[in-house]
Amino acid sequence: MTDQLIIFDTTLRDGEQSPGASMTRDEKLRIARQLERLKVDVIEAGFPASSNGDFEAVQAIANAIKDSTVCGLSRANDRDISRAADALAGAARARIHTFIATSPLHMEKKLRMTPEQVLEQAKLAVRFARNKVADVEFSPEDGYRSDVDFLCRVLEAVIAEGATTINVPDTVGYAIPELYGQFIKTLRERVPNSDKAIWSVHCHNDLGMAVANSLAGVKIGGARQVECTINGLGERAGNCSLEEIVMAVKTRKDYFGLDLNIDTQHIVAASRMVSQTTGFVVQPNKAVVGANAFAHASGIHQDGVLKARDTYEIMRAEDVGWTANKIVLGKLSGRNAFKQRLQDLGVSMDSEADLNAAFLRFKELADRKAEIFDEDILALVSAEQQSNVDEQFSFVSLSQHSETGEQPHARVVFIDQGKEVVGESGGNGPVDASLKAIESHVKSGAEMVLYSVNAISGSTESQGEVTVRLQNAGRVVNGVGADPDIVVASAKAYLSALNKLHSQTERVAAQG
Repeated sequence: MTDQLIIFDTTLRDGEQSPGASMTRDEKLRIARQLERLKVDVIEAGFPASSNGDFEAVQAIANAIKDSTVCGLSRANDRDISRAADALAGAARARIHTFIATSPLHMEKKLRMTPEQVLEQAKLAVRFARNKVADVEFSPEDGYRSDVDFLCRVLEAVIAEGATTINVPDTVGYAIPELYGQFIKTLRERVPNSDKAIWSVHCHNDLGMAVANSLAGVKIGGARQVECTINGLGERAGNCSLEEIVMAVKTRKDYFGLDLNIDTQHIVAASRMVSQTTGFVVQPNKAVVGANAFAHASGIHQDGVLKARDTYEIMRAEDVGWTANKIVLGKLSGRNAFKQRLQDLGVSMDSEADLNAAFLRFKELADRKAEIFDEDILALVSAEQQSNVDEQFSFVSLSQHSETGEQPHARVVFIDQGKEVVGESGGNGPVDASLKAIESHVKSGAEMVLYSVNAISGSTESQGEVTVRLQNAGRVVNGVGADPDIVVASAKAYLSALNKLHSQTERVAAQG
């Protein structure tokens, strides 16, 4: 038992499994650098065997990150483990995370393996992984719904084979805090060599209890690693939220008695970066990172806070990075000021050419918008980096006419495989007309399953950030676009989604 709690971030792996949340290599690398600034202990960078793109992303992160352990996920087979080891070869500190399902339901219906076969496979996988790296994590998928006796046998065996971390996932979000905490405690008491490994929790949020379950696993069960994601991102209802876990342990140190390595002042920047990269908007009342997290509307509350902040605030907004992001740039700001702000936000450009291109876009935006906030810069950089990746389509210009009593009409000029093309269409509104104008040429046949608009900062001058989610032939992708003109932002988001839809990158689903 130690008083240090390890924060294991899986935004880039489990978080990316949200429908439409897949990220490019450069986007993953940018978020990984921000996680390193946040001083996350372990970054699960991806699932290298799932695709060449994911392999390259994990490899790039492993080569770039020096202060955090970089982890790659693998199924319990030699091919996956070798692929993970190859991707992690350049890491200063590498971890292989291998898993196999252990619940009766998963073994019978999904794996079609007997318990003895699963036990043997788990042992062989950990043994093989331990020959590749010194740091090996093992997860029994759907562990919480597994038979306790069988699970104890598996975990004892994999620790004996060299697993250094044992993670017990509540894969389907079925757990109740007190019961889950007791479950972890029971496993640690019954597995004879449990003291030879660090115990970890990984909880999904299907019943809204992922954070509570994780904290129970720590306090009652004695786990000393929590697996979580920025903004609670993840498939279905998401994962345990990093910012909530961290601030709960930090704020209630009197109860948990645990230390953290996390530099909490970078939490808000990480939240914004993940939100703007994936297009998953943070709800205003989200704990810690929501826009209203430190807002007080009630007169009684306002009076109390003015007299003494701790009457209604249990944490300081600046401690999680809110007030650290007040610097405003404008059209008179120079290149060095822009570059410094990028560094403050954890954004690094691959080359001087990329920096110059981003600065040019910044100046163009500054001519249209008096004040440039951090959110504007992150949106701008995100758009710049998206434009460099697998880009079949790119926006050029848009004109539209809308008048009460008349059908709106739009004309969109865009690039399709290097050639400038024009699409025109009417529609129910200017946005509808613009997207139909694009579709009239592209003819993707994709179904739009989400259209979302979010103001990047709080004024009518704000850029609008639009998320478009498209579905076609079983693939679901998100496109994000930002512009002071919401119609233009919509067109950019639609083209961004089409680019991802046309990308040939395939992924293999996995969860731990």
